[in-house]
Amino acid sequence: MTYVEPHHLIHRTGWLRAAVMGANDGIVSVASLLMGVAAAGADKPEVLLAGVAGLMAGAMSMAAGEYVSVSSQADLEDADIARELHELEHNPDAEMRELAFIYEGWGMSKETALKAAEELSENNPLNAHLRDELGITENGEAQPMQAAVTSAFTFAFGAAFPLVAVILFAHEYALYSVGVSTVFALVILGAFGAKAGGAPFTRAITRVVVWGVLAMALTSGIGYLFGVSL
Repeated sequence: MTYVEPHHLIHRTGWLRAAVMGANDGIVSVASLLMGVAAAGADKPEVLLAGVAGLMAGAMSMAAGEYVSVSSQADLEDADIARELHELEHNPDAEMRELAFIYEGWGMSKETALKAAEELSENNPLNAHLRDELGITENGEAQPMQAAVTSAFTFAFGAAFPLVAVILFAHEYALYSVGVSTVFALVILGAFGAKAGGAPFTRAITRVVVWGVLAMALTSGIGYLFGVSL
């Protein structure tokens, strides 16, 4: 009987997190901005200007934020890798015993754990320590540029939905058109995230729609209050 390895999705973690977060921020933040400005009584050109400015500023902010934060993670990983290399070079026996202790904690017998640690230490001890001691794997390795580009692109893509709605529909329907297009975009985003991550569709869609609607409702209310007072 031939063994078929199941198809795992963990290798998507890096780009999927950045993509979903970027798109969600683009949709919700720009839609909320548009609805707040429109509710305050601004004309269509002013609403569009606010939306375009929000798209550009948000995309660059997402790129910079992701690059800086993931670079900090990469710096921490590099420092730990250098530390492990130094320890393996100067005290390999202690490092092997450390691996054995980890495997004992996973449920192996003392003899089996020591045997596994010895074999791994003969083959590729650095990889064993990075994976089993520090939890650093190839799938989870920090990639700052990938995160920055993915977040910026998906933010702009998500923000385009409410902006196009403002362009296509009459200004008096701005609140409705932005609201409907945003919910539609959030449903697509939730379904995409669920499909790519292997999660239940209903839960993934519900959480993005609920938070998006809440953000739009709050900003619309604030915009209306400012519009009335001014």
